[in-house]
Amino acid sequence: MKLDRKQRVVYGWLILTLFILILAGRLAWVQLVMKHQRMPGSNHTMIEASLYQRERGVVLDSGRGHFTDRYGQPLTGHLIWTAVLFPMNKAEWSEAQPKLRQLSDILNTDYDALTDQWYKSHEPILWHAQSSPVPTALSSEQIARIHELKLEYIQVLPYQQRYPAGLSGMQWLGYVSGQRKENLFYKDDPEIKGNSGLEKALDPIIRGDEPTIVYFPVNGGNHVIQDMEPMVKASSNPYYPLRVQSTIDAGMQRAIEDLTEKANMGKGAVVVLDARNADILAMVSRPFYNPEDIHPEAGEWENRAVKAAVPGSIFKLVTAAAALEHGVVKPREKFHCSGEYGKYGLSCWKEGGHGTITAEEGFAHSCNVVFATLAERLTHEQLEAAANSLGLGQTVGWQAKDLLGLSVLKPLDHEEQGTIFDKSADRSDAGERVQTAIGQRDTAISPLQAANMVVTLLHGGEVHRPRLMDKLTYANGQLLYEAKPVVMGKLGGSGNISRETSAILRKWMEDVVREGTGKSLLNHKARWAGKSGTAQVKVKGRARNNQWFIGYGPVEQPRYAVAVLVEDRSPDSSHQATQLFGQVIDLLASPDFSVSGSGSAR
Repeated sequence: MKLDRKQRVVYGWLILTLFILILAGRLAWVQLVMKHQRMPGSNHTMIEASLYQRERGVVLDSGRGHFTDRYGQPLTGHLIWTAVLFPMNKAEWSEAQPKLRQLSDILNTDYDALTDQWYKSHEPILWHAQSSPVPTALSSEQIARIHELKLEYIQVLPYQQRYPAGLSGMQWLGYVSGQRKENLFYKDDPEIKGNSGLEKALDPIIRGDEPTIVYFPVNGGNHVIQDMEPMVKASSNPYYPLRVQSTIDAGMQRAIEDLTEKANMGKGAVVVLDARNADILAMVSRPFYNPEDIHPEAGEWENRAVKAAVPGSIFKLVTAAAALEHGVVKPREKFHCSGEYGKYGLSCWKEGGHGTITAEEGFAHSCNVVFATLAERLTHEQLEAAANSLGLGQTVGWQAKDLLGLSVLKPLDHEEQGTIFDKSADRSDAGERVQTAIGQRDTAISPLQAANMVVTLLHGGEVHRPRLMDKLTYANGQLLYEAKPVVMGKLGGSGNISRETSAILRKWMEDVVREGTGKSLLNHKARWAGKSGTAQVKVKGRARNNQWFIGYGPVEQPRYAVAVLVEDRSPDSSHQATQLFGQVIDLLASPDFSVSGSGSAR
């Protein structure tokens, strides 16, 4: 009996000893190994999580890579000084009331709005003015007055604001999601991710190393311990964050945005390309968007410069190119326009017609009858091949394969290839071909394609791929990758556009401004050439117009190719696209926007 009792005691001690050893081993494993591993469902290690239980952190910089224009001017990453508000208990709140009223005056906000936002917070928050989606930037005077208050529960800290405040037409830049709007404290914040534009295209590359966070020690009541200094945690990697240099001229971009705003332009786009290599210098999309306040269903985030739209008479460049290449017309051949074509329900835009005119004059005055006649001399295949040779019916933006871990890099996000003929088109239907030849029916091209078509004519039929990204560099300035210009060459097989045809079409575009539908542009600062277009469309069952003007200039030494599209215009309204094109001409005539080293692209 005694032996059994002793055995039970021994066994009990052995089990207890084993349990203690297992527990000690587990603790050792956690302390030595697991403390540096990420916890399930979290972005943080175990040791970081333990620190967060007695610290509160505010993200000052996400660590994401930034974008600049062609001259290195920042497009993202603007340093501001802003207020961080820390939670208070009831006693502290009552004691701070007099200073809070002074603070509301300093912040130019209503006292109730300030206290309502602050009192509900259980974590440090960045101060947002009412209805603002981004932290409020403080002036030096505001900062000095805040310091004079000596209020323990507010700190003024530097903050890296990703986008400039307000609306812009830079939808090609895109926007990010996952960034907290109200409480930018660092605990289990969602991962910041690019959702459109360059932000999306380069997202895997520019996510960065780690954010910059300032940590404040707190007590058991979640209040900042004033006697302990805050700590800043930041990446020590000299290579990150990466920097993406775009081809955009930020000054030109903003100036054209201002022009569209003053013109009260509703929907559309303006694209300016470098005539030498088709680099995108400016790309404005309307309506504007706010990258810090995205409403996906509203659609403002979409870049209308790469969305296809019905082109109207600017497509006559394609029809003329096909007719000249296949020898079905001579520039001085005469046609008669009475105002009615006599079939397919087609008429000329000019009541009573243009009378007897040459093919060259028919282009200058955008005569539908002349181009309907040319269309009947061509085949669907010839017209489509000419369009393909000018870079239409396909995406033209610069792209690269197998680059920096990406299978395909396409900086121009959501670029549409457009259409020439619908896939179900009846190739024997001359009426369909006639409608297509004047830029109606199923034809659709983007403003980017339209501007690039002009560059193609300036280069004798060679199609370039417009670049939006120039190069990627490390934080220390070292080059990571350079996106060199790409020439697609001549496309379209038997439909290639020759240098001779290109020269004729450039001359015809000069005639448009000299004596045709673009004559109103003669009184501007420089001499340009171009082509107007008005496409009839239906918008929610209503008859509306797409207005276009595309061209190049100055004529003597082309530096730019420009496309302007104004969508959803009333059929009886003035031609806003031509008016805006003229304003862009005057803007680009300024020495401030002279392309460095530019010369004739012919």
